[in-house]
Amino acid sequence: MVKHQPLQVYERQLCLSCITGIYGCRWKRYQRSHDDTTKWELLWSLVLLFTFCLLLVWFYFWWEAHNDYNEFNWFLYNRSREWSDGTVPILATTAAGFTYIAFLMVLALCHIALGQQLNLHWLHKIGVTAALLTTIVGVIYINETWRQEWDVIPISLQATGPFLHIGALAAVTALSWIVAGQVARTEKTIFQVVVVLLYLSVLLGLYVVPLYIASPCIMDTATLKPRPDVIGHQGAPMLAPENTLRSFQRALHMNVTGLEADVAISVDGVPFLMHDRSLQRTTDVAEVFPDRQMDDASHFNWTDLQQLNAGKWFLKDDPFWTVNSLPPKERDLIANQSVCSLEQLLKLASYHNSTVVFRLRRPPQEHPCYHSWINDTLQAVQQSGIPQSLVMWTPDEYRAQVRQLAPGLIQTSLNKTSPQSLQQYGISRLLLRYNQANTQEIRNYSQSNINLSLYTVNEPWLYSVLWCSGVSSVSSEAPDILRKVPHPIWLMGPDEYCLMWVSADLISFAVVIGIFIFQKYRMTGMRSYNPEQIMLSAAVRRSSRDLNVMKEKLIFSGKRGTCVFITLGCFVACSCRWSFELLTSETNSSLCTLQPFYR
Repeated sequence: MVKHQPLQVYERQLCLSCITGIYGCRWKRYQRSHDDTTKWELLWSLVLLFTFCLLLVWFYFWWEAHNDYNEFNWFLYNRSREWSDGTVPILATTAAGFTYIAFLMVLALCHIALGQQLNLHWLHKIGVTAALLTTIVGVIYINETWRQEWDVIPISLQATGPFLHIGALAAVTALSWIVAGQVARTEKTIFQVVVVLLYLSVLLGLYVVPLYIASPCIMDTATLKPRPDVIGHQGAPMLAPENTLRSFQRALHMNVTGLEADVAISVDGVPFLMHDRSLQRTTDVAEVFPDRQMDDASHFNWTDLQQLNAGKWFLKDDPFWTVNSLPPKERDLIANQSVCSLEQLLKLASYHNSTVVFRLRRPPQEHPCYHSWINDTLQAVQQSGIPQSLVMWTPDEYRAQVRQLAPGLIQTSLNKTSPQSLQQYGISRLLLRYNQANTQEIRNYSQSNINLSLYTVNEPWLYSVLWCSGVSSVSSEAPDILRKVPHPIWLMGPDEYCLMWVSADLISFAVVIGIFIFQKYRMTGMRSYNPEQIMLSAAVRRSSRDLNVMKEKLIFSGKRGTCVFITLGCFVACSCRWSFELLTSETNSSLCTLQPFYR
């Protein structure tokens, strides 16, 4: 007679299998373990955590650096002499790497919450190592080529800090479920104390972080200054080729109050608008003058410059990904743009009563206008007929002589100096990059009647922060975007922020205490159950279709010798099982039930 008796009853745990399988390729039940994680795997967990934190900062940096993508691409162009949007592969790899590492972090936290042993698969270890090394190389590269851009992180935190604090507080509060479960599950007092102290240190640190958050947008709304004026940096280069008449016309349609340009001097003494040293990027000089395409732009005469097309490159390269949104008529106008002279720009600004600020680049030493470049530029200003009060003069060379020849020009400096020094030299305006002046310095310049303009401001969040700081004007490549910002993105009084801060801390503290109490009660209740009762009750409640039953089969043949052999074998197996059952029952950790032996 043969009888089939269940030795073990296992419930299907699809979710657990997926978690352990994806993280460590442990899909089978026998591959899992509730033992303590080895030191080697703990080290890899720390590497994973460090990689996640580094990638989080790297991802945040590139997210906020969107304001300066064009500047980064220009840096790349100066190195390779080929124009391309270098931010696209960086953003793609950063997003993919961050998503991958964040997914592994979630799986690791699930392991800890379920009491499973951490065992990262070797393929994931390779992936984590690759992500870590790639990010470190990227950080080193940016630090060498674009170091000034790191300032975007503390500046952006002035806009995002209060909200990132709330998000971080919510995340750490949610982690209390895992921490409380670990503390309640373990029986090592030292481990419990260390984990609780570490967690409370992080939590209390987040509670007091707002004491160190300084944002100009946390202010009394009654003290908010008027909306900063917007100056079209190279016109509206997102909608038309930079430094062309069409670009400045589009900027004026966006209600800008001023225009900013870059000026060079031709061989025959005509000031013209050009940002780069060469004509290769923004004209078709390679087709018209192939032998001179790498020459300095100031080595061309005005007649040669007028033969060049300064618009087709914009339609081809699409530097701001905006060409597809332009109507066909606008594309035709862009395709026919030529190099613009300073006099043409000044006449356009005079017609619209708009101020003009230009950066004048001195020609090379062998240039025929090396010594007369200031006079040539002043002559162009006078010939244009523009009122001197609309022109912001930036060159520091021969400033005293310029003031005598054209006393009505607005003396403007491009170098950061103290308000007292600026006043001493009769300078009333200052033009700086947005990261060169903090909130306190901006207010000091304002109190000293120094009109401060900051460039290049393209993002609404940056415009809002500078508005709250008290900046009088900004230079932007995106006047079409800033015109849609009639007020700061967010503005909050100190009392409101204090209320939000205290309320968030109190709610978080109450939730953490509640979770710790619940986890303690939950784990205590689980220890009071008998594993055999859990197994038997599960077997009674579920049908045989939902259970995986391990069965013991005794097969007897008609031959006597075979029967004796099987009987002896079963006797030995039964004795071993009886010893195993007795051992595991003493430790109260077995899910096996003792079954009778039937002959």
